[in-house]
Amino acid sequence: MINAQKILFDTVQQALVHLYNISNSTITFQKTRKEFEGDFTLVTFPFIKEAKKSPEVVGQEIGEFLVKNNPQVSAFNVVKGFLNISLTNAFWLGYFNSVKDQTSIGYKKEKSSGKTIMLEYSSPNTNKPLHLGHVRNNLLGYSVAQVLKANGHNVIKANIINDRGIHICKSMLAWQKFGNGETPTSTGLKGDFFVGKYYVAFDKAYKKQIEELIAAGKTKEEAEKNAPLMLEAQEMLRKWEAGDKEVVDLWKTMNNWVYEGFAVSYKTLGVDFDKMYYESNTYILGKEIIEEGLKKNIFYKKENGSVAIDLSADGLDEKIVLRSDGTSVYITQDIGTAIERFKEFPQLNQLIYTVGNEQDYHFKVLFKILEKLGYDWAKECYHLSYGMVELPEGKMKSREGTVVDADELVDEMLSTATATTKELGKVDEFNEEGLKELNRTIGLGALKYFILKVDPKKKMLFDPKESIDFNGHTGPFIQWTHARTKSILRKADFNFEKESVNIEMNSLEKEIVKSIYDFEGVVEEAGASFNPALIANYIYEVTKLFNRFYHDYPGILKEENESIKTFRLQLSKLCAQAIANAMNLLGINVPEKM
Repeated sequence: MINAQKILFDTVQQALVHLYNISNSTITFQKTRKEFEGDFTLVTFPFIKEAKKSPEVVGQEIGEFLVKNNPQVSAFNVVKGFLNISLTNAFWLGYFNSVKDQTSIGYKKEKSSGKTIMLEYSSPNTNKPLHLGHVRNNLLGYSVAQVLKANGHNVIKANIINDRGIHICKSMLAWQKFGNGETPTSTGLKGDFFVGKYYVAFDKAYKKQIEELIAAGKTKEEAEKNAPLMLEAQEMLRKWEAGDKEVVDLWKTMNNWVYEGFAVSYKTLGVDFDKMYYESNTYILGKEIIEEGLKKNIFYKKENGSVAIDLSADGLDEKIVLRSDGTSVYITQDIGTAIERFKEFPQLNQLIYTVGNEQDYHFKVLFKILEKLGYDWAKECYHLSYGMVELPEGKMKSREGTVVDADELVDEMLSTATATTKELGKVDEFNEEGLKELNRTIGLGALKYFILKVDPKKKMLFDPKESIDFNGHTGPFIQWTHARTKSILRKADFNFEKESVNIEMNSLEKEIVKSIYDFEGVVEEAGASFNPALIANYIYEVTKLFNRFYHDYPGILKEENESIKTFRLQLSKLCAQAIANAMNLLGINVPEKM
């Protein structure tokens, strides 16, 4: 691809040597701000000390040198210490002709970076269905994987299923007590919903027992610890860890129900994984590492027999890594699992955990412990932290059954899409099956785009109705624009694709071409910052530009000048490709018709 910054860099370097005898200085270009004339801006402040001139004079002199010595530069202006540079129509047309037939616009995947990254996301518990929080996690993780691949990295998408522990035993015990032998098949319920129902049932029965114990004179803390249901759940966990056949068989059965349910949800959301891990296989990992760390005085034993590490010198606290009875805590297995992953994949360069920001401290501790254990790759572990998702009604609580399940949310989105397309009259050309697929594409596109357009670090409010507005900052608006471009191209009655044309672009056409030029840089920045929102907001701006273009020049197919007509069709095609590629990086499909 033609690189404007490289062309400018070489000439600016020549200017610095010629004008000021500066041969080794930092040269940085920025995209010129919208309120100023220009394509790229050079910051002149790094040169003024050696040049012994003001920023304005340095900018003026470099600008004059560029116009004189670089045929791609058409004009310049200086604002304080900033040199705004305009490139010629010929340059931008040359760039356009070099990419107009590229289907991989925005991607670098043809060039391998040689870097292998494991990206963990989803990480559900097998005691309940996926909910709205999981939706953000899955969509973010999958999209980041897409973006990293587009940057040429080899990506291993991993999922660790939290399939053991007291929370799993709660569902198992409730089913034993209240289930009367019913199954997902006998009830017609999806497996994860079925098991989640019993998690809620446990909590209701447990709270009732607590109330009864408090009424009998126990304190709240005593009641919570001594409620019969909790004691039975703890005993069930002990039996599971001891390998009790009856408990293990029930655990396998109920987990398999949940796995089947998860598989349906993942397929609906359009996410997948290359490697599945299960906590039941990893929870004992790390114990040997802790024992080795004790011998090296990285950890120490406390008076009660528990093992800890003091991280106060690193701005953290003391952290228990083994309980006094010798059992592992959650971070123990995380230590072991991380080490096992780098053993299993020796080519691994980076390990990324997609987990909500309530676990920020946990990962700081984990990475610091791994570093103190002497693993150089610990510095390549990264917590992709994201904010919580709320609905207009407020927060969700899974134990109380007030959580918004992922499947129900998707169903609501599909229903809203169906109603909206019908209301707008966008359904005339579709048969029943085609219309169903269109509504699915729009509904999922609305959900995914609305979530991914928000910077991952920010907490967000998800409004289903707002997300599907065809005229707003939404997925459906971008999908509709893609369909509009495709409609124009279908109606063209000649082969416009391969021909290169030489025209004088107007300012709007040039602005669109410049925005397409930015695509690869946006993808690169999104990959470096693990932030798909950069791509989502970028392609929204491209979409708005194309709609402005279509509004100003609606008669593309009626244009009498064949060169202009050909160029505008090619530009429409390139915009459609950019939209499709950007949305693909977000995990969103775009329809050919709407």
